[in-house]
Amino acid sequence: MAQDAVRSRNVSISFACQLFVVSESCYRYQSQLNEENEVIADWLLRITGSQRNWGFGLCFLYLRNVKGFRFNHKRV
Repeated sequence: MAQDAVRSRNVSISFACQLFVVSESCYRYQSQLNEENEVIADWLLRITGSQRNWGFGLCFLYLRNVKGFRFNHKRV
């Protein structure tokens, strides 16, 4: 909403953030996780396709210890 106000109403970013009670860092935030999420999903599909009896713990440990990925367990 703040971005729309800046674009259409020609107001400053700081004023729009104050108006909508949003921090300026939140206004400028750009998500960069899509590529990493696709990599995680691809690996999980490969592992579960070949090792049907593995649960989350084994899949996560395989990715971390064998393949060398340093993903947080909450992301996997």
